[in-house]
Amino acid sequence: MAIIMDGKELSKKIRAEIKEEVEKLNKKNIFPKLAVIMVGNDLASKVYVKSKNKACKEVGIEYEEFLLDENIKMEELLEVIEKLNSRDDIHGILLQSPIPNQLDIYTAFETIDFRKDVDGFNPINIGRLALKRYTFISCTPYGVMKLFEQYKINLKGANVVILGRSNIVGKPLSQCLLNEDATVTICHSKTKNIEEITKNADIVISAIGKPRFVKENMIKKGAVVIDVGINRLEEGLVGDVDFEKVKEKASYITPVPGGVGPMTIAMLLHNVVIATKYIEKDKM
Repeated sequence: MAIIMDGKELSKKIRAEIKEEVEKLNKKNIFPKLAVIMVGNDLASKVYVKSKNKACKEVGIEYEEFLLDENIKMEELLEVIEKLNSRDDIHGILLQSPIPNQLDIYTAFETIDFRKDVDGFNPINIGRLALKRYTFISCTPYGVMKLFEQYKINLKGANVVILGRSNIVGKPLSQCLLNEDATVTICHSKTKNIEEITKNADIVISAIGKPRFVKENMIKKGAVVIDVGINRLEEGLVGDVDFEKVKEKASYITPVPGGVGPMTIAMLLHNVVIATKYIEKDKM
């Protein structure tokens, strides 16, 4: 029976530490502030934005929301970003994805000042991650790495398989793991014999958005299993992993909900505090 990696509990601890940091900054008349841009009316995005707002309030981070029409032009979106880049009271900028098809999300990420890029998607921050000169790490990969740290999972030399090659999770997480001397294999929709690859892994991480895709016959006994997937079914939220069966074979496993999800929000708050310190130091 696997040990459950409790992201909810760890995120509470991290949030408490962040709240203390924010209070210290407030005493110096520094008030961390996050700006969130949402384009259109995507229902899932609305839920995520609401949870970010709530989390900011809980730790004392100021929050401002920019709801833009789904028919907005690219130059109008970039103008909003540039205005936020130039505002001294804004320390973090987050563009909620997905955005409508007529907009180029990568140009938008490039436009966000890398010092305010709390999602870690600006090419400068992606490059700095590759060079181990961290500014910001994408929130979900950062949350996964914090779980490894909390549960003392040895990454040095570990054979890690990541299912999914997204720019949000798979790719930045692979870089984080390489930086810790893990041996990383990324599987994707064109990968052959995925089951044979995952069976040899010490750690399996799934971020593909396929309900209960990872079965117990796909992992070896004692493997660590990280489930990044969030899939909405009639029965509720489920992950990419067949949790009830896989937990009997794994040594450690994250649940859905209550695993990686809470850690993503916690690391966003952490990044806002880091951005605040970074920007305020530049003002001196």
